[in-house]
Amino acid sequence: MTKPRIFRRSLFGLALNFVLLGGYPNASAESADDPALSSASDRCLAASEGLSLGAPLPQTKQQFQSGAPVTIVALGSSSTSGFGAWGDAQTFPQVMKRKLSELRPSTRIEVINSGRIMENIGGSLERIGSEVLPHRPNLVIWQLGTNDVVWRGIAGNARESIVTGLRWMKDAGADIVLMDLQYAPLVRIWPRHEDMQRMILEAARAEQAGHFPRFDLMKRAMDAGAQGLVSWDGLHNSAEGYDCIGRALARMIDEAAR
Repeated sequence: MTKPRIFRRSLFGLALNFVLLGGYPNASAESADDPALSSASDRCLAASEGLSLGAPLPQTKQQFQSGAPVTIVALGSSSTSGFGAWGDAQTFPQVMKRKLSELRPSTRIEVINSGRIMENIGGSLERIGSEVLPHRPNLVIWQLGTNDVVWRGIAGNARESIVTGLRWMKDAGADIVLMDLQYAPLVRIWPRHEDMQRMILEAARAEQAGHFPRFDLMKRAMDAGAQGLVSWDGLHNSAEGYDCIGRALARMIDEAAR
């Protein structure tokens, strides 16, 4: 029972420091007051203009064109399971599903949420064979790296683990999108977050996988005045943050599969 208490105290202490230090600075007041953008999520989504996955999604495109169902597995940690969200419907995988269904109304889209709290890259890798591939996904969203940066430390074989996971899923016929870190205080206090960001991007490019730039999107949005995208704990997305991530991801998937 000692470790959970220590974990909660540490998390609360860091979050309290975040609040006492004033959180994120307000960026452009003019942008924040834009009457055309009614919520933090809308403002965040506007900041996604010009961002893309950086790679095509051929398997997903084939499913869309043939009218066949699309199965998506969201693999990751608590950001995927939806820690801090107001129920399953507010997790980014479910928001993504709703938005993608709007963009592709003739396609039946199934989303399996395979998020596990406190999971690192090694933990996700261990679950690919048992909890991802059996679903025969056309697309996998692999949210990764945050717990390695914030809690566990980056393992020496982290990049090799990412590449191994990518190749397993590609060999099984799935498109893959790597989702990088969130732009949040408990991530940014660790200098190694830059190493992880670089590692994720390099692995995606080397294996011709998609890369969802969550970190850059959130930074853009906050610099433009969007507030409230991060939860009280200074780490996870808020409901508004999950909503933006899900909608932006759906738009990028739709574009990459055209």
